[in-house]
Amino acid sequence: MAFTRATGKHRGASRLARRSAGIAGVAALATTGVVGTLASPALAADTDDRSPEDTGLTRVIADESIADQLNAQAAAQEREATEAEARAKARAEAKREAEARAQEIREAEERAAREAERRRLASFTLPVAGSYVSTGYKTGGSLWSSGSHSGVDFHASYGSSVVSVGSGTVVEAGWGGAYGNNIVIRMNDGTYTQYGHLSSIGVYVGQTVEPGQQIGVSGSTGNSTGPHLHFEARATAEYGSDINPVAYLRARGVSL
Repeated sequence: MAFTRATGKHRGASRLARRSAGIAGVAALATTGVVGTLASPALAADTDDRSPEDTGLTRVIADESIADQLNAQAAAQEREATEAEARAKARAEAKREAEARAQEIREAEERAAREAERRRLASFTLPVAGSYVSTGYKTGGSLWSSGSHSGVDFHASYGSSVVSVGSGTVVEAGWGGAYGNNIVIRMNDGTYTQYGHLSSIGVYVGQTVEPGQQIGVSGSTGNSTGPHLHFEARATAEYGSDINPVAYLRARGVSL
């Protein structure tokens, strides 16, 4: 027995019909909001699938990070340079201060040395170290042509060192008649001193001498009764302008 199918009864919907139905279904889903829900994952997936480079965000962040690093490095270098400059200035200032202090010390030492030298040159001493006056000033007697002693005699054994009592310039060095071998010195303060009866003379006219400098050796030349040193202090180089030798030396700090 043969079966026949009724025309169009069970026949599948045509392509056009299916498309129409799909459109209608979508329209219906859209009415209920289902389409939006279903479409979101697809849209999100599309968005997430884009690479960071497509957005440009990573590049901007990277650029900003490098710029911050460079700025930090520049700031650090600038601080280091500033600190180095400050340290250099501090060292230079410390060096200047040290040099200034050293210069002040040198100048103070030089002033002290000059002052010490000035005091030394202005000082006076005994003509024979450790000696004493054996015959006083103005002692009377026939030994002196004027009738009195115009100076003082210092005890001095033969060959004792005779020194200048202070700073000055030799104006006479040689034979002095009754004084025997004698030396006359013009002192720096304008007075004169004389050293007589020497056995030998160790200076020359025009020579400058200092306190305590040896000028001769004691003896007994000229009008002398034995070895000793005849010492005079004078206002001028000439005989007769004598000053009390003891008072003269004491006034200049010499103890005797």
